[in-house]
Amino acid sequence: MEDPRWKQVQGKALARKEAFFQQLEQQQQEFLTIAQELGEDILDGEALYRQLKNYKPYLAKNQRNYSIALPVNDTASTSYFVHLPENYTPERKYPMLIFLHGAVRYNDFADYQTQSILSGWNRFYTELADKHEVILVFPSGSKQFNWMIPDDGFFLIPSIVKEIKQSIHIDDNKVFVTGHSNGATGSFSYLMKQPTLFAGFYGFNTYPKVFTGGTFIENILNRSFINFSTDQDYYYPPGANDRLTDMMENLSADYEEHRYNGFPHWFPAFDESKPAHELLYADLLKRERNPLPSEISWEFDDDQYGAMDWIGAMKLDTLAKRAAWHQPLNFKIDKWLDYDDRDSLVVKEVNKKAFDFPRKSGKVEAKYENNTFHIKTSCLASLSINISPEMVDMNQKVKVFVNGKLYYEDKVHYDRNYMLSSFKANLDREQLWVDKIELRL
Repeated sequence: MEDPRWKQVQGKALARKEAFFQQLEQQQQEFLTIAQELGEDILDGEALYRQLKNYKPYLAKNQRNYSIALPVNDTASTSYFVHLPENYTPERKYPMLIFLHGAVRYNDFADYQTQSILSGWNRFYTELADKHEVILVFPSGSKQFNWMIPDDGFFLIPSIVKEIKQSIHIDDNKVFVTGHSNGATGSFSYLMKQPTLFAGFYGFNTYPKVFTGGTFIENILNRSFINFSTDQDYYYPPGANDRLTDMMENLSADYEEHRYNGFPHWFPAFDESKPAHELLYADLLKRERNPLPSEISWEFDDDQYGAMDWIGAMKLDTLAKRAAWHQPLNFKIDKWLDYDDRDSLVVKEVNKKAFDFPRKSGKVEAKYENNTFHIKTSCLASLSINISPEMVDMNQKVKVFVNGKLYYEDKVHYDRNYMLSSFKANLDREQLWVDKIELRL
């Protein structure tokens, strides 16, 4: 290393490194640049509502692939990779599919990502996204910050969705989550804990369980899930998938399981997985989120996740008695697949429940029609109802009944401050709240 030639090589390498990161930064700035900032000077509530509904400050992009840095906290950062359709134009809105990688315990944050992520196991995602003009997003998680366990990193995907919505024209009703292995478990966890932003969920070789709290399976009634499983999967046994499917059928849930026999846990590595990817895209293309559903059913055991569509700010009352209609759902798993010392797949006898319930939960069932809301609650201390002018007649009084008792009867209004704050929080033009009704129970 004392040789003068080494210093020349080292100097060239450092210069190339600096140029590379400068280019990454320039590309990120170009990706994040918009045509105009959000105007906040409109005083009339109805006029502001119309402006926000039509807020589309997007510019054309110079390339298809972007690696975007994402701060996690004061000391850590990661990245996500965005792949745009070939003829992306800011004049139209696009569906977006977010892929969550697996093996979260064995991954570290990536300062940047390259387009190599579009190949290999993700080749069919890329091929079909290009064919159907779907935006692909690949976040990078770590052992501490991810979408499965612990809960520290669960904010990552909503944060990424918001940042992307600031930069490119996303269809608010067509944002989807998929993943493999731990990533599929992450997709299932967003369905169970925080599905509001999303239209539908998918998983390859899923372990369908929330590992940071209770798995409240009826929460699927607000959205959908398609699971692509295999019969030789050590991660989750086929018999348990069968019982889960039976439970979903009894709930009349929007759930599908597609079983592929003869394949192990790493099914996406095989060419035979292409038909499964085609099924995923066929569902994605036809599916849209209903942003203002007339009925909501939601259960949670952490106030951080006490929100679902137009029901928000739910707080638990852990001292209250559980209502008779508020009961957990679970099933038993008695067989599991595992690899023995000879690397052969064998069946092991187990005695375990599919889901854990470590904390007391609260639950709400709510519906609205003709300016009247009917809400049933169990173990809740408070909640709020977000109002859209597409839900109610703003010129008439709104009534709210909770557990059969009239809690509210008055008109709602265009609250410009709340409208701005709620829009900034999610940048969702389809769930644009103009007022809220706060209820203490």
